[in-house]
Amino acid sequence: MRFSSGHDKQELQRASSMSDEELVHKILKTRESTYYGILYDRYADKIYNRCLRFIPIKAEAQDLTHDLFIKLYYKLSTYEGRSTFSTWLYSFTYNFCLNHLNRKHKVKQEKEQVLNEQLEVEDIKDDEILALKSEKLKVALDQIDPNDKLLLLMKYQDDFSVKEIADSLQLGESAVKMRINRAKKKVLDKYNNLEQ
Repeated sequence: MRFSSGHDKQELQRASSMSDEELVHKILKTRESTYYGILYDRYADKIYNRCLRFIPIKAEAQDLTHDLFIKLYYKLSTYEGRSTFSTWLYSFTYNFCLNHLNRKHKVKQEKEQVLNEQLEVEDIKDDEILALKSEKLKVALDQIDPNDKLLLLMKYQDDFSVKEIADSLQLGESAVKMRINRAKKKVLDKYNNLEQ
């Protein structure tokens, strides 16, 4: 997917050196596809790789990436600049992939029962997760619910803070902490039940 227009080389070079935020502003102001093409080129591979983590079938991940960039074009106006554009885009990507998985597998969103779950879930330390072997961990992650996998990838792979995750998923910080802890317990259980 490549966007083009009649811009001259000098304008393209100037646009290529713009920050993400400047490009977004320019796209929203002019609706010129050349600017969107530059943004696309900056992030297409990274977004594809994130989609591939959720959908480990290359053709489907490519389709998902394509669909995401189409939707993103129409949703750019929702970017308010409260975080960097890349952080916002990765949150957008996670939500898009999660919605895709939920639709595909008809997974119903679970209802929160914060008090009950806080009593059930024991506190699991971060270093217990970080010490796991990567290949075996990947298998364990693929076996847990996509919602739980999302939280763990955001926290441990992309280094999102609890606040950033809460903002991205529109949840309270205490709910995010509880869900992360529950997800850690689930992945540890799966990990420990895998053959050595």
